[in-house]
Amino acid sequence: MARKSDRPAYRCTECGWSTAKWLGRCPECQAWGTVEEVGGAPAVRTAAVARVATPAVPIGQVDTQRVTARSTGVPELDRVLGGGLVPGAVVLLAGEPGVGKSTLLLDVAAKAASAEHRTLYVTGEESAGQVRLRADRIGALHEELYLAAETDLGSVLGQLDAVKPALLVLDSVQTIASAEIEGAPGGMAQVREVAGALIRAAKERGMATLLVGHVTKDGAIAGPRLLEHLVDVVLHFEGDRHARLRLVRGVKNRYGATDEVGCFELHDQGITSLADPSGLFLTRRDEPVPGTCLTVTLEGRRPLVAEVQSLTVSTQIPSPRRTTSGLENSRVSMMLAVLEQRGQITSLGKNDIYTATVGGVRLTEPAADLAVALALASAAGDSPLPQNLVAIGEVGLAGEVRRVTGVQRRLAEAARLGFTHALVPADSGEAPAGMRVLEVADIGEALRVLPRAPRRSRGAEPEDGERAGRGASERVAQARR
Repeated sequence: MARKSDRPAYRCTECGWSTAKWLGRCPECQAWGTVEEVGGAPAVRTAAVARVATPAVPIGQVDTQRVTARSTGVPELDRVLGGGLVPGAVVLLAGEPGVGKSTLLLDVAAKAASAEHRTLYVTGEESAGQVRLRADRIGALHEELYLAAETDLGSVLGQLDAVKPALLVLDSVQTIASAEIEGAPGGMAQVREVAGALIRAAKERGMATLLVGHVTKDGAIAGPRLLEHLVDVVLHFEGDRHARLRLVRGVKNRYGATDEVGCFELHDQGITSLADPSGLFLTRRDEPVPGTCLTVTLEGRRPLVAEVQSLTVSTQIPSPRRTTSGLENSRVSMMLAVLEQRGQITSLGKNDIYTATVGGVRLTEPAADLAVALALASAAGDSPLPQNLVAIGEVGLAGEVRRVTGVQRRLAEAARLGFTHALVPADSGEAPAGMRVLEVADIGEALRVLPRAPRRSRGAEPEDGERAGRGASERVAQARR
């Protein structure tokens, strides 16, 4: 009779998960055909009671001075982190290739370095010479910033013993491998081992750590989901490759809020913080132009003034084009239907319609519905909206304008930038000083701010939207008084 220890054992070659029974699919990483026999089954072990090295103390007596956040030197990153980097904290920054992760962290490494806080930048994707060239270009040079090109986990830990940094930047966690674990760098078992070893080193040394993470084609962080659970902070670096704006969004933060957003501008000289990014999303003009409307969107808790533009062009094809950029196509289609049915603007269905935002910002929240509807109506009637006007509100299929969250915060941001008039849903609260606010209950009331009625076909009878537009001058004058 075979002994218990002679039973065969099986291990997944992809993630290292082991079992005493063969399976066609690994339950851990969901890979097929990767479970292979490796020998005897692992013995069942239990942990013995050990001597306590650090006794438990009342929570009120725990020293918090050693875990005080220290600024990174980059204000927008400090905003997302909740004030700065906490000693011993491990931060995972993930983003698409080419978005600017390495540029941002190299700038952080240089600005955070000082005589008392040495910084170590470890690159596993580039040579030291390539990183030095980027540092020269963006001005990220400091005497206390050390650079190493390593791909072995043991060598990285050896660099920590030699340099003794207060901040470690590792670019990236998927390029480092441990010689003790089977599998290629970036595999689930390797990423788990590398992350675990670096987290233990960070906690033992009180060393803040910034890890760069790759993403999959779906935008999720590559590697096991355990990686996101182990680290203290998870940040996503977002941005359109063809735009200057970059956003750092907090997804998980054990030291602060998770709804903060940091804004950056990527240019030839590097990356800089944008304390007031609304200027990227606006077009300065001397005269108003038909088809444009301004709104205030919330990125996390941060209000940003953005511009919506629309253009209508007559077409001869049976199916007119509907093109959007920076807006959800489904919501734009809903606004077209509401304007045609509730606003009585029938010319929209016969034209090619192009709708976009300025500066690469993406508007996904329903609070931009009113601005989209007014931009479409303005373009259809060739009627520019009044200057210094912002529109905030969600538009329902019945044509009603619904309340949205953070109206006071949005209006305060618009007033700070010099806007004097606003269209908001009913019962939105008190207006900021110096701003005239007109509350509208439905899309018909909102369309009355247009100076002229929308165009109509020859011989058609005046419709409700056109009759509503005739009293625009009185309503605009009333809103300005």
